[in-house]
Amino acid sequence: MLPDVTGLDKLFDYSIPHEISEDIRIGTIVRVDLHGRRIGGWVVDLLHESAVNHEGLKPIAKVTGYGPSEELIELAEWAHVRWAARRIRPFLVAASPKRAVKALPLAHRRAHAPAPSSPATSQILASGGGVLRLPPRSDILPSVLSAIALGPTLVVVPTAVDASHLTSRLRRAGATVAFVPDDWAAAAGGVDVVVGARSAAWMPCAGMAAAIVIDEHDEALQEERSPTWHARDVIAERCFRAGVPVVYVSPIPTLVAIEELAGSDGPVHPTAERERMHWPNVQVVDRTDEDPWKKSLVTSALIERIRDPLQRVLCISNTTGRARVLACRTCKALVRCEHCDAAVGLADDGRLACARCLTRRPPVCQECGGGTFANIRPGVTRIGEELEAAANRRAVVVTGKDDTPPSRADLYVGTEAALYRIEPVDVVAFLEFDSEMLAPRFRSSEQAMALLVRAGRLAPTVMIQTFNPDHEVVQAALAADPDIVVSAERERRRMLGLPPFGALAAVTGGYSDEIIAELDRNVIQVGRDGEDRYLLRADDWTTLGRAINETVRPVGARIRVSVDPPRV
Repeated sequence: MLPDVTGLDKLFDYSIPHEISEDIRIGTIVRVDLHGRRIGGWVVDLLHESAVNHEGLKPIAKVTGYGPSEELIELAEWAHVRWAARRIRPFLVAASPKRAVKALPLAHRRAHAPAPSSPATSQILASGGGVLRLPPRSDILPSVLSAIALGPTLVVVPTAVDASHLTSRLRRAGATVAFVPDDWAAAAGGVDVVVGARSAAWMPCAGMAAAIVIDEHDEALQEERSPTWHARDVIAERCFRAGVPVVYVSPIPTLVAIEELAGSDGPVHPTAERERMHWPNVQVVDRTDEDPWKKSLVTSALIERIRDPLQRVLCISNTTGRARVLACRTCKALVRCEHCDAAVGLADDGRLACARCLTRRPPVCQECGGGTFANIRPGVTRIGEELEAAANRRAVVVTGKDDTPPSRADLYVGTEAALYRIEPVDVVAFLEFDSEMLAPRFRSSEQAMALLVRAGRLAPTVMIQTFNPDHEVVQAALAADPDIVVSAERERRRMLGLPPFGALAAVTGGYSDEIIAELDRNVIQVGRDGEDRYLLRADDWTTLGRAINETVRPVGARIRVSVDPPRV
């Protein structure tokens, strides 16, 4: 059995008492005595008594209930190499019920699939799986109902809110639904469709005949903690092993999904005219002729929108606080931190704050003692004040740090978190979209497109202020044609050997140097990203995962491995 104890990746042998032998199978969750205390764990193998010296073995103390199936345990063994995990425990935790399940309910399924259906999805499923590109404002329900026609279907969506909404719609359509992880037992017993967020990739689905990953591009499908597994890749491997089709659905399928599943013909998608109808109206504010360091983010085109009393507007800028980059107006020096030399910003309380080392001090220039500063990169708090003055109405600031829901308003300003926290509006305006498109990350174009998709579901009009109107992201949004971005991304990544044409991992922590020293540089390329992070590249994920797992990590060593990190 494998103990459910953090940091303990060793298997232990126990004997099975006769009275509970019928309840023990691979995956069963049990309780055992270990080093003087009672702990839980999973049965991961059953050995005949002739294969082990069973004399002196402690007996299993108690059967807690059902756990992951044998197939999911085997999948976890694959995943611990794919994402360079030291043990399979994190995956088994994700695959286990939150409460003890003593018995499974009887299967409850409909005799036929509910309507309406999606002919495109049915075609993809019949061909063995693929990628379906649906524009942002299209309805996903017909695609899910088409999969149900094949049999029990596993559906993974980015968030629990999305899963709850889809569950309600499916039940109204007449399907039997298990909303996981809450309905873990029903999913294991048998229903028409199992629906859940990221962890649903590890949930049971009795008799699974198909799987669908909705909004495959969404970063929420990847686990933030180590191991950084991705639901899309878990589902792909799971369906491959089970011999059932999987469909990735997204308005902007990632290059990884297209290369993995779409084939030479690319994603299936509606006609260009129909696809354009379900994209938002995109308005580009071309600032090419302006000086970016002299002009405000509040442009004339934006003022026209925010002054319209009939329009509710959300303005997006991913810069928090009042200012992130300042220069002294007296001596022109960039204001830096006295401890780590990073550029400092102006916090909401009027003090200078360093985002790197968190040092705070009064607003005084260290070079000349001046106390007035030029705001080179304003934050949302400062932008909110400018918007209020320009629109002559209240602007509500919304960031990811807020715990309470934002109050009702006609004008909002915030970071991208606001796209998930407010009700639909008439216009979403990206004030400095270049910082997203040109971010120093190899997935920056895909991530910028993802922001436009989210905005398009929130508002019928999306405004983009940019100094790069010819960038492929802007052109793709105007043409409602994600292929423009995919084509550019494919060439860049193939040339650089980046996913999906190579494997990438980031290593951080106090023990990083020792780990890097053990790697075989003939198969692993090592680079450095700043002062505290190593980047590793290999030709494929298996080579990379095995190389990292073969390194020696002492107990308590501070190390974090992020395989396929989204923000590198």
